[in-house]
Amino acid sequence: MNKLINTVLATRAGFGITILRVITGLTFASHGSQKLFGLFGGYGLAGTGQWMESIGITPGYLMALLAGSAEFFGGLALVIGLLVRPAAASLIVAMLVAIFAVHIGNGFFMATNGFEYALILATISAALLVEGAGKFSLDRKIAG
Repeated sequence: MNKLINTVLATRAGFGITILRVITGLTFASHGSQKLFGLFGGYGLAGTGQWMESIGITPGYLMALLAGSAEFFGGLALVIGLLVRPAAASLIVAMLVAIFAVHIGNGFFMATNGFEYALILATISAALLVEGAGKFSLDRKIAG
């Protein structure tokens, strides 16, 4: 069991990945707080759920809860550097759902609500999944 824990938490990455992890985590947590709590001009859980229902993502409330939780709690995990690989995996799934359920039909560019932003966030999350949390993280401290 210790080997599994050390494998999940271990990281060889340096300071650069820490910067990427923290900024990406803040971005995800901000978007999650829009969905869950209505902060930063978001619709909150009920409004996000209704919107998801309106575009065919059902059950909307549950999907909003899952997406918002993945973004908010996954983002916080990235910021503090705890369980970064599992958090990154959940964020990749959330971004792939966003790409294929919401953005793909709008083309690539953000100007038309395309998928470029979600793709970049998924790609950064994939890099964090591969590299781990970096030097300045709780994961590294726990794994030794």
